[in-house]
Amino acid sequence: MKDAWDIFIDGACRGNPGPGAIGVVITRDDKTIAEISRTIGEVTNNIAEYLALIYALQEALVLKAKEVRIFTDSELVYRQLTGVYRIKNEHLKVYFDQVLHLKRGFERLEIRHVSREQNKAADKLANNALENFRKKQAKMVAPAFSDIVSE
Repeated sequence: MKDAWDIFIDGACRGNPGPGAIGVVITRDDKTIAEISRTIGEVTNNIAEYLALIYALQEALVLKAKEVRIFTDSELVYRQLTGVYRIKNEHLKVYFDQVLHLKRGFERLEIRHVSREQNKAADKLANNALENFRKKQAKMVAPAFSDIVSE
């Protein structure tokens, strides 16, 4: 795939389920074209991984990529998309179907499983989003009772 865009994806959550986030790095010719780092609400880790892929594919379509190589450290997502694993969870089936739908927008899509070590940039983006969310939540402290009650 000579003209392929490389896309690294990662989903993360604190707890399972718990607050979730995604990280996506899209590169072309070894240059970063786009990055996505955002929270996605209360999810399971597997849903976070699928949502990272969905956001990545949507962004690649907006950027008019024709051929993409997806790199994920999620063994489950990789094996489900390559047909090694069946999808038993009905919730994941919805995300799987959405990926198949988005895949139709590309001339060619390839998915590869990589180690966490090879997926550091996407992992960092997902974890940064979670950390920023945690910090915002910590700042949202309820006012003291004495601040609410007037004499």
